[in-house]
Amino acid sequence: MSELIYDVIVVGGGPAGLAAALSAHEYGAQKVLILERDGELGGILNQCIHNGFGLHYFKEELTGPEYAGRFVQMLSGTGIEVRLDTMVLEVDAAQRVVQAVSKTYGYQFLKAKSIVLAMGCRERTRGAIGIPGTRPAGIFTAGTAQRYVNMEGYMVGKRVLILGSGDIGLIMARRMTLEGARVLACVEVMPYSGGLNRNIVQCLEDYDIPLYLSHTIVDIRGSARVEQAVVAQVDADRNPIPGTERVFDCDTILLSVGLIPENELTRTAGIRMDPRTNGAVVYENMETSAPGVFACGNALHVHDLVDYVTEESRRAGAAAAAFAGRDESCTAALEIQNGAGVSYTVPQYVRPENVERRLKLFFRVRRIYRNAVVIVRCGEKQLARYQRDHLAPGEMEHIALPRVLMDRAQGPITVEVQEAEQ
Repeated sequence: MSELIYDVIVVGGGPAGLAAALSAHEYGAQKVLILERDGELGGILNQCIHNGFGLHYFKEELTGPEYAGRFVQMLSGTGIEVRLDTMVLEVDAAQRVVQAVSKTYGYQFLKAKSIVLAMGCRERTRGAIGIPGTRPAGIFTAGTAQRYVNMEGYMVGKRVLILGSGDIGLIMARRMTLEGARVLACVEVMPYSGGLNRNIVQCLEDYDIPLYLSHTIVDIRGSARVEQAVVAQVDADRNPIPGTERVFDCDTILLSVGLIPENELTRTAGIRMDPRTNGAVVYENMETSAPGVFACGNALHVHDLVDYVTEESRRAGAAAAAFAGRDESCTAALEIQNGAGVSYTVPQYVRPENVERRLKLFFRVRRIYRNAVVIVRCGEKQLARYQRDHLAPGEMEHIALPRVLMDRAQGPITVEVQEAEQ
């Protein structure tokens, strides 16, 4: 085992890791290393062959592989080192040491001046949501089905029922239809969709695929393969309503029931976590509670658009480059709290002196709002308000908070949402 010293080590070679590494290099980091467990860079983008990526960042519409390819091309000539097929086993946040293993290099201790955690996220499985019934073949997470169809060339089924209305599930409803399967319905336990409105229109409505809100699967039938799924309406407490059951004859069920940030490394490193996001608690520059360790992308909180992942990760990479060699600890900061109607905010802390002009603050709401107002407070004092025509839990929102307003705050800052007065 040997010890190597880098300015910045980036854990993860997906869109977040690529953007963070390139940004770190641009902001002066001389020795940057990307560690990726897969055999190629790009992460989840490699299986997202549909378009819709890059509209914000590149100002043009790209497919997932095209978006990833842009960043892979940018690596050329930078001197950024990439190690594929490399599994990170542990991150020592205090010493900033990464333990990794690969066929090529064996087991190594890699020393860094700063570390960026960009591991992405994973899907919730059937076991995580506890669907009753038998355990036949034909049940996939939507992302697994996407990889089989788009990358491996396997057709996962012919009569498909989708549970959950996350974006991957909506996109796979369209993809399976285009491949010749019949998508019977998309079933969502909540009274609203968990995906972007544009995906509901383009992937369900354009193909006459019904969306059943406030419904869930209450039974799965079949022995060797899925044969039927029983769907029932649920009440306000998400309990099935007797007498509302309907049976779908299907051979495949796709699960699109939420994403979970990949944070086993973050937790074992002793970094403070936010139970609302399942990601690390971060400051305005994406630094975690461990000085010199930064987090970004879907490992921090689940994003809707890869363009926002890129923007956030570039901020993390720039901060990691600035930190390298300084070994500075976090100074006093203002806490950003979620108020009425808001489920989480990122970042969770801000040091106003580190904000040049304004801070982009991301948040999600708890329910659908039409004609709403976002209010930023410090105690009883209102600092700012932002008008919004539409807010939904499935769509991440953001506001730009001027530094001058944060300088006036004498305590925690609260973000809340209210119905606008008519």
